[in-house]
Amino acid sequence: MRHAGRPSPLGATVIDGGTQFAVFSRHATAVSLCLFDGAEDAEPRERIDLDPEANRTGDIWHVWVAGVGASQLYLYQVDGPFDPDRGHRFNRSCYLVDPYARALTAGFEWRIRDQLGYDPEEGPDRVDLGDRSAAGIPKCVVVDSEFDWLGDRPLNYPLRKSVIYEVHLKGLSAHDSADVAHPGTYRGVIEKIPYLQSLGVTSVEFLPVHDFDEFEFTRRDPVTGARLRDYWGYSTLCFFAPKASYASDTSPGAAVDEFKEMVRALHAAGIEVILDVVFNHTSEGNEYGPTVSFRGWDNSIYYMLEEKRSRYRNYAGTGNTLNCNHPVMRSLIIDALHYWVVEMHVDGFRFDLGSILGRDAFGNLLPNPPVLEGIAEDPILRNTKLIAEAWDAGGAYQVGSFPGGRWAEWNDRYRDDVRRFWRGDRGLTAPFATRLTGSSDLYLRDGRKPFHSINFVTCHDGFTLRDLVSYTRKRNERNGEHNRDGMDENNAANYGTEGPSADPVVLSTRLRQQKNFLVTLFLSLGTPMMLGGDEFGRSQMGNNNAYCQDGELSWFDYRLARENAALVELTRSLIRFRLRHPAFLRPEFYTGEDTDFNHMPDITWYDPAGDDVDWSRIGRTFALRIDGSRAEIKADRDDNDFFLIFNASPQRMRIALCSPPAGRQWHRVIDTSLPHPDDIVSDGVSEPAGDHYPTAGRCVVVFLSR
Repeated sequence: MRHAGRPSPLGATVIDGGTQFAVFSRHATAVSLCLFDGAEDAEPRERIDLDPEANRTGDIWHVWVAGVGASQLYLYQVDGPFDPDRGHRFNRSCYLVDPYARALTAGFEWRIRDQLGYDPEEGPDRVDLGDRSAAGIPKCVVVDSEFDWLGDRPLNYPLRKSVIYEVHLKGLSAHDSADVAHPGTYRGVIEKIPYLQSLGVTSVEFLPVHDFDEFEFTRRDPVTGARLRDYWGYSTLCFFAPKASYASDTSPGAAVDEFKEMVRALHAAGIEVILDVVFNHTSEGNEYGPTVSFRGWDNSIYYMLEEKRSRYRNYAGTGNTLNCNHPVMRSLIIDALHYWVVEMHVDGFRFDLGSILGRDAFGNLLPNPPVLEGIAEDPILRNTKLIAEAWDAGGAYQVGSFPGGRWAEWNDRYRDDVRRFWRGDRGLTAPFATRLTGSSDLYLRDGRKPFHSINFVTCHDGFTLRDLVSYTRKRNERNGEHNRDGMDENNAANYGTEGPSADPVVLSTRLRQQKNFLVTLFLSLGTPMMLGGDEFGRSQMGNNNAYCQDGELSWFDYRLARENAALVELTRSLIRFRLRHPAFLRPEFYTGEDTDFNHMPDITWYDPAGDDVDWSRIGRTFALRIDGSRAEIKADRDDNDFFLIFNASPQRMRIALCSPPAGRQWHRVIDTSLPHPDDIVSDGVSEPAGDHYPTAGRCVVVFLSR
């Protein structure tokens, strides 16, 4: 039995002994719901043709089907005009994924490009409208939303009190050394929670978990001959579905509950979940790509099209760009974010190529983009973290000026200036000092705060920290693109040898530089984000674009955590130190004024001799004093005062220390030139310092007053 159903909610909803199906298409002339028994079935067991009169309200096609419940597999077939010059690409022979599907099937190799129906060399105007097989197409899964959350709610820590750990969900536990029962899965993450807790991070930021086709590449690794896979997942097919192959149970819909179990367990451990979301493009590619979902539902609405409407605007560098500020796509984005917050309990989102969400249908950057303002002001999303990658592949660059109000931003200016300062570049001391103190040049003028700067030295895109100090050039040959992919300028140095080295001097310098980067990151004003594995020296052998390396090159090798235990312990200690001291968590920028009337400016700068800094002449060494006393605009409580020395020159220097507060003395807590465990000591345990400190080359030293 079936009846017309209702136009909302979109997707598949179990209700009243059956399932309600609802989908959007404005220009379709016919829609058929196809029900399947198995994930690899080539044909549906039942095809339900929707009546354009009875089963359509406005642009929404809908039906309720009795006896259909959770785990039912389905796809659609949609007819309409195939007229690329007008932007229409309907193809009734293609099976389509529901854009609102909550889960897709797993356990087999997707063969989405079998849906092309034409020779790519001849182009999409030669379309085969004959019947297609559904065997290689992931099926949508009807999902029952019931789950016992045991009282869990999103944690939503304030940004300024957060330490973000960017990590690939599969890579965290896929390696044999992870020693887990469910490698590379949501449950594998649960098994690694004790490790995450031991680091002290507050938040994990997962690379995309929305379902995607990991088999989309045909290229092979020129070294091993193995077929390359999409590992990173920046090629979304379905924005509501957690990736099914990341579930240990491959039965239909199991990924939804396993994802929820993972979130619940992370929250119970005090760790929040941030998702990297890719609302800027889909896996359907350009005009030569397959029709799998959005293109077959209503191409002219979902995508930005060129004036010649048979072609796609390409601001993502991947072949297509979603028309994010069209009301239909805008609603989908908001609906998806609501779903992940309300139903899946995530704490925030990082928006890949976020500037695309600020473009209109013609590609123009809008001063007040509706979707960005809508997300920022949405009442359901009010407490979630919103982090933008404030640029795109079409030339937009909005770091420091991203529209929409409360957005935080990945600060690549921080990355580049910090890298270049520690490499020893001339003229970087003043920019480095600005990054260290919250990037006021970027975030002060429009009323935003230091914590809106997401500070990072490394991320998934580029060198790991170990490779940053081991290579000067990318080594991406194994990606099968003849080393043409990835960034050419990495602001890196190898300190004597390109790549692996057994020279103890080279290794010592590299280790110290890794320490310097970590200390800088965790003592900078702003929100620190570290790349997972940097704490134990994970290397990708110089590959700075490992998007297709689903293997040991990318996975966490925990043997390194044992070999480099001292670096791991330093990282743990730095995170504890940062979170214990509100002087580094201030919600407002430091000033050079006595804002709390204790006769001490918030921050004071010194040259190596202890005199005021002349920023036009300063070399690669400087110091600063931070006043830790309480003020309403600065921190929650009184803190110690701090004196920090940064020496990026290779020369040893004798640095003058300013006078400590009355009745107190300076005590060293960090010196990156010292071996573990002396490189960081418990607060105030070291002997009092004198009026000068012999500072090694390429070194950070930190004192606190007590």
